[in-house]
Order: sequence, then C-alpha cells, then structure tokens
Amino acid sequence: MNKIYPSAADALKGIVKDGQMLAVGGFGLCGIPEALIDALQASGVKNLTVISNNAGVDGFGLGKLLATRQIKKMISSYVGENKEFERQYLSGELELEFTPQGTLAEKLRAGGAGIPAFFTRTGVGTVVAEGKEVREFDGIKYVMERSLVPDVSLVKAYIADKCGNLVFRKTARNFNPNVAMAGKITVVEVEKIVETGELDPDQIHLPGIFVHRIVLNANPEKRIEQRTVRAAA
Repeated sequence: MNKIYPSAADALKGIVKDGQMLAVGGFGLCGIPEALIDALQASGVKNLTVISNNAGVDGFGLGKLLATRQIKKMISSYVGENKEFERQYLSGELELEFTPQGTLAEKLRAGGAGIPAFFTRTGVGTVVAEGKEVREFDGIKYVMERSLVPDVSLVKAYIADKCGNLVFRKTARNFNPNVAMAGKITVVEVEKIVETGELDPDQIHLPGIFVHRIVLNANPEKRIEQRTVRAAA
C-alpha cells in the first residue's frame, strides 16, 4: 500500500470532518506538523476537539486554527503563550480540559496500547479529579483517567521510509510517538523519505504499523520561541 501523498492537503482528504477529535504532536513550537496544520486550516473543518500539549502561539501552529474558530475544545497542558486562546476561553467561546503533562502523555500512550483507563496519583484532591473515580490502593488515593483515541493524529517526524517507519530528531520527538500510536488514522509530515530497508532497525523510533499516510515537507519553518520577560538593562 502506498502511504506517500503528494501534498498535505491530499494527505488529509477524505479523513478530516467536522466535529472530530484530533491529536497534534509537538511541544510548544518544537516538532509541530506545520504543513498539516496549514492544510487542516485550509480544509475548513470546524467544531474540532484538539489534543495537544500546547495550543501554538498567535498566528502560528494551532494558533491559526483558533484564529479561524475551527477548534471548539482543547485538551492541553499549557496554553499560556496564546492571547487569542486566552480571549476565547475567558469569553466562553472555547472549552478547555486541562490535563497534567505526564497524564496527557500517558492518556495518549494508553490509547495507542489499547488500555481504556489507568490510575494515577497526579491530580488527587484537586480540580483535575472532579467528576472522576478515585480509588485507594495500599492506603494511597489514585484518580482514574480515561485514555485518548483521536479520530486523526497529525505528527511530525524527521525521516520516514516508504513503509512509514519513523525516525524523530532530538527534542522534536516529544509527544509525537504517543500521538502517532493513539490515532485511528495517523498522518505524518517528514523532512526526508527513504526507501524501505535504508533505515537501520535499531534507529527506528516508531514502527510503520502506526502510520497510515506520509507527506514530505523538506523545508519547514521551524520557528523558534523567544520569550522576553523584561527589557535588557
């Protein structure tokens, strides 16, 4: 089966729809699938629930989808660098499910592993545990968290072979493997595609069984975040 598509738009054609749950890899702006996010914006799909550690920044990454009101709910760990996100949330236009970062990673990993739920100590006694089952094991309380299985996952990797085996580059790996494993359909944006067999099996970070579609983006912008908290002396 050919997994390679000529463009990001083609890679999303027929699989993204209004009202879906999507997961998007990346940490801040590091390792985000830039071309796939742009294609998702151009597709016009709306009322999306998006799982991502961050919500991009104003005008870049998932911030583009917030600007066009295509996201109705975010499941995230950190959203503090996006003014439009703040505005929409505080005005009641955007739903938000805050999830501790490690719990979010495990909810995705568990979803990919076929585990429907798990117990964790993180969040016990806080708003994170509200409405969730809490059980005691060996005298310690744990909150039950449901796993996440998005309809579509959008992932950024460094190299793919034609079977979809992936290699990630340094910190750009971040949430991407878990996002890829969890998706019912996983679309991956890569900077390089090689023939099957070229990758050393010991170098492969994620096997191609989790990858359904691949698109080449050889020259992503890779915008760097720079945060200034006070003027230079």
